[in-house]
Amino acid sequence: MMINNSKTLTLIRREQDIAKNLLHQVELIHLAANNHINQNHKNQKGQFFTPLPIASLMASMFDFSLSEISLLDAGAGAGSLLTAIISELCHCHKKPKHLHITAYENDPILIIYLEKTLKCCHKTCELLGINFTYKIDENDFIEAVFNFYQYPLFSEIITTKFTHAILNPPYYKINAQSKYRRLLSSLGLETSNIYTGFIFAAIQLLKINGQLITITPRSFCNGAYFREFRQFFLEKMALQKIHLFDSRQEIFSEDKILQETVIIHANKKSPKPDTILISSSINAEDDIILSHYIPYIEVINPDDSERFIHIITDNLSQKIVEQIKQFNCTLHDLGLNVSTGKVVDFRIKQYLKLNPESGTVPLIYPTHFDHGYISYPKTNKKCQAILSVEETNNLLIPNAHYVLTKRFSTKEEKKRVVAVVYDGTKIDTPSIGFENHLNYYHQQGNGLDLTLAKGLAVYLNSSLVDSFFRLFNGHTQVNATDLRNLKYPNLEQIYLLGKYIGAKFPQQSEIDKIIDRVLFNMNNSSENNPIVTKSRIDEAIEILAVLGFPRKQLNERSGLTLLALLDLKPNETWISAQAPLQGITPMMEFMEKEYGKKYAPNTRETVRRQTIHQFLDAGLIVVNPDNIQRPVNSPKTVYQIEDSALELLRTFKTYEWDKNLRTYLASIETLKTKYAQERLQARIEVNIPGKSILLSPGGQNILIEKIINEFCPRFTPNSNIVYVGDTDEKFAYFDESALLELGIKIDTHGKMPDVIIHFQSQSWLVLIEAVTSHGPIDAKRKTELESLFKNSKIPLVMVTAFLNRKAMKEYLPEISWETDVWVAEDATHLIHFNGENLLQPYQV
Repeated sequence: MMINNSKTLTLIRREQDIAKNLLHQVELIHLAANNHINQNHKNQKGQFFTPLPIASLMASMFDFSLSEISLLDAGAGAGSLLTAIISELCHCHKKPKHLHITAYENDPILIIYLEKTLKCCHKTCELLGINFTYKIDENDFIEAVFNFYQYPLFSEIITTKFTHAILNPPYYKINAQSKYRRLLSSLGLETSNIYTGFIFAAIQLLKINGQLITITPRSFCNGAYFREFRQFFLEKMALQKIHLFDSRQEIFSEDKILQETVIIHANKKSPKPDTILISSSINAEDDIILSHYIPYIEVINPDDSERFIHIITDNLSQKIVEQIKQFNCTLHDLGLNVSTGKVVDFRIKQYLKLNPESGTVPLIYPTHFDHGYISYPKTNKKCQAILSVEETNNLLIPNAHYVLTKRFSTKEEKKRVVAVVYDGTKIDTPSIGFENHLNYYHQQGNGLDLTLAKGLAVYLNSSLVDSFFRLFNGHTQVNATDLRNLKYPNLEQIYLLGKYIGAKFPQQSEIDKIIDRVLFNMNNSSENNPIVTKSRIDEAIEILAVLGFPRKQLNERSGLTLLALLDLKPNETWISAQAPLQGITPMMEFMEKEYGKKYAPNTRETVRRQTIHQFLDAGLIVVNPDNIQRPVNSPKTVYQIEDSALELLRTFKTYEWDKNLRTYLASIETLKTKYAQERLQARIEVNIPGKSILLSPGGQNILIEKIINEFCPRFTPNSNIVYVGDTDEKFAYFDESALLELGIKIDTHGKMPDVIIHFQSQSWLVLIEAVTSHGPIDAKRKTELESLFKNSKIPLVMVTAFLNRKAMKEYLPEISWETDVWVAEDATHLIHFNGENLLQPYQV
């Protein structure tokens, strides 16, 4: 048995090495492809290259139990998705016997790199014992599918249907006159964006029970534009898994995607599963994933004619949905309507006036929104009046009471749904114009009763509606269709809400109390109130923001970690905050029990690395204050809120908060120094010939120690170490005389590299940057170093060092040509960005 286990372990390690080697090779191919194609070219073709971490997540969702797999990648690019699939197969216990890939790509630039990628995949499959074949199809994918279905006897392009399909489709709008609109319409789909066309065409080529995985904007999940596509998709496909990314900036960061992004896994079959696995993470690199199963009918309501797809990521979101379900009224039931503002200003410029004057009526924009009401006119450069003439009569509506909402908002804004009351008695005018960036509620084109308008505005502005809206709306618009599909209280309840509103609109906390009191007959602080729970998490994130934490720490996980450290439940006041000794596992149990956030297993280390570590650096918490010695990274390690931080947080939401916050921020550097002294015991010792130096623990100094002890003996043997930087102390070691002998006089105010080595046998000066949180040697940094060492008598060699490949992936596109890369976990190898030779100065 031990021998068999040993053989199994050896085989697993071999397959892991095969996968690592494949990813390493292909990373360089994709880096070259990315550098070859400029952003304008990508924009024209709607290309958004798939980062390998995302590709790996997508590939991991497939079921590869078939012995023969035929795989389609429609829009393969340089082959990131295909590489991830082969890498995933490396880890499968039962591997397919045959794998055939059909990769569509019609960009001549990318085809060169795609061919190289698939050759690497072929070699890997040979090592795994998989019979691998592939075909690169340079035809336009949409046209190929059209020809296949319209002229099957004459089409030799598509010869098989597929068991699996994986897509990161192009993304851009297609107008009514475009070739693709015509082709897709002929196939039976009316759509306004090419990405849904690619998915539609790929589904046509799947076998029954074939699997589809695709990454797309979330926008198809709701809205009128994608209604027909949703109807087709949900009829043909059975959703199995949905993964949502909380942060849209960090997924396709270089491409400035404003849409939220989802990965979907679906099977081509009629029976729908009982449940769908919904998961979410902050970004693709995040190991901490919220995950739970939701009944299929909760995600796709069979009675919903719009077929909206509701992505409910956790128990807290589920409770919000359950609260909204208590309302049964549609706008039609209430006798109300909602429409989009009729005035598209750039089309009628000749009829617009900067300010009100004789013969004009007001033109209302979102800029006129002011704390629940309209403030008009305003001092601005935008025209805010429209001529009331025959040509504009059809754009105006009677002056009366209305409720207005903004049409455009983003996930990052504090409120997605923003509503105000337009009080017709406040402006003396017979008619009014609402600009196209607004929606307005009315009764068959006429105004509303004022109390009804106020009650409706209260409901729309509630945290409940805002939270619910975020669950199913992933794009930047609040469309009239979305508002029509929202469920509302009955008329009596809306009038009751309106009676609480006077001349001054209430603050958010008061709005939510009114909603609870009138609609749910409960106190705002009641247990199990999902809005109270969500508000408490938002408050924790707000605190971290004012304490100066960077954007990457301003997320739900960090907020929940802070609350767990304070043992603060949703319905408790901040003055109740405590400072128990907390390990990471108990923190995660607290998050699930008290806040309904269940994280996937095996994420303790990620919480420590991505949240707790930053809390320690900021002096917000202390480690092992019970003075029990525990090994580094021990699962028994405990943390506690620092005393002065606890005192501060207990005053949040009180009159003392602002003063106490200023005092705390003024003293935080002293606190950091105090706790830094306690970390001196863990300093890193580094031996330089003739001298031993101590580096501060953690951060980049772990990597610097590896550079000196592993890189130098291997690549610059018998060299002279001239300079070593430190996280806490810039000049931990500096032999200034050695640089002076080389003609270099350093400006000590300049940004030094982390390590400087004089490699005497080659007569090179080697400059090394250790990357753990700061960037690599990119083009800008390379220029800075060349300027700093411009007087050097010997050539410069520049090296970027990383702890591991995962850290390197983040920065691969940024690394400058004519430099080298060293990865500590693969200490015997260098990656060279200089063409022919390793570790040499670049000379033209």
